[in-house]
Amino acid sequence: MQKVIVLNKKEGQTPLQALQLFRRKNKKYKDSKITYAGRLDPMASGLLLLLVDEKIKDKEEFLGLDKEYNFEILFGFATDTYDILGKIKEKDLIKIKREKIKKDIENELKNFKGKIKQKYPAYSSKTVKGKPLFYYARKGEDIEPPERLVEIKKIKFLKIKKIKGQKLIQEINKRISKVKGDFRQKEIKKSWLDKIDKKESYFIASFNIKCSSGTYVRVLANTLGQKIKMPALAYKIERIKIGKYKIKK
Repeated sequence: MQKVIVLNKKEGQTPLQALQLFRRKNKKYKDSKITYAGRLDPMASGLLLLLVDEKIKDKEEFLGLDKEYNFEILFGFATDTYDILGKIKEKDLIKIKREKIKKDIENELKNFKGKIKQKYPAYSSKTVKGKPLFYYARKGEDIEPPERLVEIKKIKFLKIKKIKGQKLIQEINKRISKVKGDFRQKEIKKSWLDKIDKKESYFIASFNIKCSSGTYVRVLANTLGQKIKMPALAYKIERIKIGKYKIKK
């Protein structure tokens, strides 16, 4: 029986939901103690490590492993969660050419390498004063998120594409519908429906990043948008590697 399990978490699942589904499908683990090493947001997919029985004692070691992600950034919108599972707080359809946005991204990415300070997102499970940050965010309470030092080992801009507003709203509705539990889905869907211009086109850029444990990709997406003076959010995130562990294709 494996003690370190490489699980491919599906978009829409929480880590706990992915773990529970694994237990239901793998009866031989029904009496085993299992935990997951590291979180992965509901809208993120990819590698989640499960630790079984005696391996649980090594959880801190697994939490500290470097990560690798493929991710996409949607430009023109910013949300309170920094991904699509959030209410839109800023919209700006900037009429610019593909080459201009490519140049802006490439110029700014030079500053996204090495050790940087990163604030925890308001919608995260980071505990402050005994409660997770998302508790204060949902209640509308203003609290300063703590910072942590993270390291970007490598970040690469891969490509950029356009997507029509009509297709964008269809994709977002479908993907949000995968999420189970109370994540404000109804309000969020309405927020997107009200803000997306179905006749317009929007830019989505693709990236690969290798980074230290604890790096929030959705925070990076929001920060990059701020640097190039354009609202931005993490459109898709896929974790493809943790330390030496990766999903077998």
